[in-house]
Amino acid sequence: MNISIFGLGYVGCVGVGCLAELGHNVIGVDIDKNKVNLINEGKATIVENEIDELIQKNTETGRINATSNVEEAIKNSDVAIICVGTPNDANGHLNMKYIEKVAEEIGKELKNKNGFFTIAIRSTVMPGTNHKVRDIVAKASNRTPNNNFAVVSNPEFLREGIAVKDFFNPPYTVLASESEKAIDVMKKVYSGINADIKIVDIGTAELIKFVNNSFHALKVAFGNEIGRICKELNVDVFSLMDLFVSDTILNISPYYFRPGFAYGGSCLPKDLKALNTIAHDKYINTPILSSIENSNRNHIDFAYKMILAKGFRNIGFVGISFKSGTDDLRFSPTLELVERLLGKGYNVSVYDSNIQLSRLTGKNREFMFSKLPHIDRILVNKEEQFVEQNDFFVVSHKQKSLIEKILITEKPLLELNKVIEELEKRHGEGITW
Repeated sequence: MNISIFGLGYVGCVGVGCLAELGHNVIGVDIDKNKVNLINEGKATIVENEIDELIQKNTETGRINATSNVEEAIKNSDVAIICVGTPNDANGHLNMKYIEKVAEEIGKELKNKNGFFTIAIRSTVMPGTNHKVRDIVAKASNRTPNNNFAVVSNPEFLREGIAVKDFFNPPYTVLASESEKAIDVMKKVYSGINADIKIVDIGTAELIKFVNNSFHALKVAFGNEIGRICKELNVDVFSLMDLFVSDTILNISPYYFRPGFAYGGSCLPKDLKALNTIAHDKYINTPILSSIENSNRNHIDFAYKMILAKGFRNIGFVGISFKSGTDDLRFSPTLELVERLLGKGYNVSVYDSNIQLSRLTGKNREFMFSKLPHIDRILVNKEEQFVEQNDFFVVSHKQKSLIEKILITEKPLLELNKVIEELEKRHGEGITW
């Protein structure tokens, strides 16, 4: 394919060399004449393993050339990939001026071009950029989006030092667009790449790099906090972390990454508090570990305010233990919601098939009655009675028969495991877990 790449910095230069290596004809475009000259001389514009050889080889074969002339680039390509820089501005936002300028320049040249044209955004951009570029190009070209041209969000996942390897072996190739035709074009662009193609919505494609890199930063900082604790305790941190990452069932896995309600139970709160105390005793500042409990409490506050905003006085809780399938009430965030609502004068009742007061023992029973000494007054054992006496339901457990009875009444309910989505399920819509 004939591809133009706008921006010959880190991402653009790697893209030029690697796409040419895949057999495409690639035109590098940049306002910096020095970068253009370097590419045309068969030299990379960056210092990066393996890229020099790719640029030299494919310049010699004629698959690579570079220009500062946008008209020439668009005239001789069917796909434009935007790789210009998006540095932070003074307020921390990414500066989109270079993206917008390139979009306008491309749009102006599309006035004189026939056929369908695909514009891919490879740069990391602010949410909403795909649609903004679409509108800029449409205005500048007087062409119809998704008919004459389309915009594809296509974030890159390159690590400096091994960018060429990452280009050919990414974790996945992400594509998002309003146009299926443009998606098909980009599939052909990356047909030689060893990775699954993930077709996602535009918002997901625009946000994934922020999530990835923020989590990578969190991992580095988390590892360093654990390292400082280990140093003070004379523990081999490398042996410890090797053991930690070897658990791919829980530690390095999708588990615990599904946004929902707050954590609770007897293990997570207890052990986190203990580790923070160990750090405190050794005078070690661990801001990440220290902030986790506060973040969890903020999420409980979020759910609490959401419930209050519904405006109902008679509220039923489906499940009160810290998770389904257990009677463990210790540090249950749902129990905390019940406690706070009762304190505010709300009429609250609870149905939990796993909670039988006569069977609660030990610390679990002690915790329960310290939080809700009159628990026997709010526990309801009959589903019909529970449904009848409440106007609004907060669901934290999978109680299928009870949920079905609630849906029949058309009374609203809120799923805590989907509290982020602020969903209110009603009769006829069903309920998913």
